[in-house]
Amino acid sequence: MPKVFRLPDLGEGIHEGEIVDVLVQPGESITEGQPLLIVETDKASVEIPSPFTGVVETVHVQSGQVVRVGDALVTVREKGEALEAPPMQVAAKSPTMEPTPVREHGDREEREGLPVAASPATRRLARELGVDLRKVRPSGPGGRVTAEDVRQAAQARQEPQEPPAKLTEAAPEMEVEGPSRPAEDLLASEPVGLGAVPEGERRVPLRSVRRVIARRMQESWARVPHVTHHEGVDITDLERLREEVNRDVLMPEKRLSLTPFLVKAVVAVLKEYPFFNARLDEQKQEIVLHDVYNVGVAVDSPRGLVVPVLKNADRKSIQELAAELRLLSQRARSGELSPEDVSGGTFTVTNIGPLGGRGFTPLINYPQVAILGAGKARLEPVVTGSLEDHTLTVRLILPVVLAFDHRVVDGADGARFVNRLKALLENPKKMVVVL
Repeated sequence: MPKVFRLPDLGEGIHEGEIVDVLVQPGESITEGQPLLIVETDKASVEIPSPFTGVVETVHVQSGQVVRVGDALVTVREKGEALEAPPMQVAAKSPTMEPTPVREHGDREEREGLPVAASPATRRLARELGVDLRKVRPSGPGGRVTAEDVRQAAQARQEPQEPPAKLTEAAPEMEVEGPSRPAEDLLASEPVGLGAVPEGERRVPLRSVRRVIARRMQESWARVPHVTHHEGVDITDLERLREEVNRDVLMPEKRLSLTPFLVKAVVAVLKEYPFFNARLDEQKQEIVLHDVYNVGVAVDSPRGLVVPVLKNADRKSIQELAAELRLLSQRARSGELSPEDVSGGTFTVTNIGPLGGRGFTPLINYPQVAILGAGKARLEPVVTGSLEDHTLTVRLILPVVLAFDHRVVDGADGARFVNRLKALLENPKKMVVVL
């Protein structure tokens, strides 16, 4: 009897996802554990493996379709079992799944229906560059197609592919909030099911990560009474310390940015003000205080804003936090973050400074209670002393803003939190002792 495979519970409160790629087609033989589809959730892109061995009878979904937990994905029958009905054809298939005849490719053969071994990030790159994975010579272990294989194939093409390739610029090697993708990326999709479009307008379906961001930000703004507290922090001495440490680092990509210092200082302040490391259980009307310090860091990526989490940040040194953040940022840019990488956050830090800006008002990463934002540090004149006896100096000032849930903490609490953070960042020696 045919077996229907339905979208399983993906954990972490994930109830739906978007089909990014269908890796099988009707009539194809599959084995247990073989990837069937790639599904993108609000956490990450994941491969969905088959729980059965047999032959695909029906594929119930297509690329771009949103599915919920329990929805039918694929129907599989055992080999040799008669078909109960003619197999349904998928309404629209991924470009990478077009059947190809058996042909020689160097010293290997490609056979119709066999899935191409490639990671979700490589498949996404192939779609963006318009490259058919079945025509790419693999160089990875076990015949796996790598991202570099795809880029070389795209460069070697003589004729442009249809539809036109959509190029995605790599995100800058820094932690910043907000998408920096060029407008061409957002306009590359054709309007789907939106009816007639007036002249002079274009419409783009709200899909994938953009759709998730829209839903989560709307939920945060609608449910949480945001209050923001702004301050300027003198990080002159901290910047000198950071530059001194980085002078001994030979590889530029391993030099310390400001973000690990912010994270470490934030953790110290959270221990003193635990109600900022919490969430509100609205149903039970209880404030839940977290005993762990899992700090999410907003990262700009070609897919949009993602927030990988530095787990147990209180137990790690600044160097360890920097190394882990570099790794998570690389995964974010390549689309290889796992659900574990982006789950469990208790507080969020977003540093938009590398892109500029004197200040902004970040939205809380609901259901967290607060988020700390940092702008671009600038040299500014600072007056110290009294009206009668004062001194004018030039210092490096970092604009910071704390956005918090006024249901859980008050304005005075926010001021105390920022004042303590300011004291730590302005006195690196004290920060080293406290941390």
